[in-house]
Amino acid sequence: MSIELGLWRIDDKLQPIHFEPMESESRLEDILAKNIGILAPELMVIGRQVRTSFDKVIDILAIDITGNLSVIELKKEKTPRNIVAQVLDYGSWISTLHDEDIANIHNNYLKRYFPEKQLQSINENFCRYFNVKTMPDELNQSHQLIIVASFLDPSTERIVDYLAEQYKVDIKTIFFRFFKDGESEYLARVWSGEPIISSNSTDSESRKWNGEYYVSFGGNDKNRDWEEAIKYGFISAGGGAWYSNTLQMLAPGARIWVNIPGTGYVGVGRVISPAVPVENFRVKDEPIISLPLNIAKSNRSDVFPDSAEYLVGVDWIKTVPLAEAVKEKGFFGNQNSVARPTDPKWNNTIERLRQRFGVTS
Repeated sequence: MSIELGLWRIDDKLQPIHFEPMESESRLEDILAKNIGILAPELMVIGRQVRTSFDKVIDILAIDITGNLSVIELKKEKTPRNIVAQVLDYGSWISTLHDEDIANIHNNYLKRYFPEKQLQSINENFCRYFNVKTMPDELNQSHQLIIVASFLDPSTERIVDYLAEQYKVDIKTIFFRFFKDGESEYLARVWSGEPIISSNSTDSESRKWNGEYYVSFGGNDKNRDWEEAIKYGFISAGGGAWYSNTLQMLAPGARIWVNIPGTGYVGVGRVISPAVPVENFRVKDEPIISLPLNIAKSNRSDVFPDSAEYLVGVDWIKTVPLAEAVKEKGFFGNQNSVARPTDPKWNNTIERLRQRFGVTS
């Protein structure tokens, strides 16, 4: 889509307002970072000048209300075709980010640009910004790429359209033009295609949590043995508050579906006791730390408070050994130890698991 934007002042006769290049694109970056709503009202900035693992720098990184990320890249001195290749490269990188990576990017952003706010967490800023009570349990399930430019050549526009239409890449272009009228300055915006909305928007009904919990169990960790978890009725997590805190979501009666990342789903059960430090978990009347198990029983909360192991008691409904783990393309997955998924594919995953496990209700 070729863009040609004109602006006139209405006096006794029309007076054209002349387009001028902005003196520096860093100024436009400043404007967008401070007023992200003019680009997309459903985005919150979590990073600027974000350095990737391959030593390139993303201009602005943002998150939407569904927990998905947006790369915002200004064309600057790059040739049009190079900017498309670059944002695709950035997309490949952000698709690998875990929740803790996203939190670290946000923390570094506050430390660099808003040092007076650097103690604020991404959770509280997200909830305040979007006026919600909690962040989504699963972040970065998809992402979008946004190119900001004053113009693109026709060939590059065709490439962007081809990626979006034929390969369903969530890539968009937004054109900004700078105008000056005496001492007054104006910034005009034009979208190429549809205005930007949440990159994973669905109707609210389809994104309601169904009441069943996802659990990620470290079955490939030498300190966590799935056969022991089956025999003694527990799930566990530790190595840091990031991993163990989500266990507090599980109350007696909650139904959990257990996935071992890279292996597959291995069990479904009901919680019978809330999370406690490993030294407080008992098997019948015996402390679990007195048993000859692989569980990380040395990570007691009174010795290693920052990396303590926590256990949740479970009454198993159905379990399978690792060799029979259920893994299918399209199944829901998440890096959190516990999640309340609102992704529509969670319902599909559970329905399929019921069939595979022979669980009727």
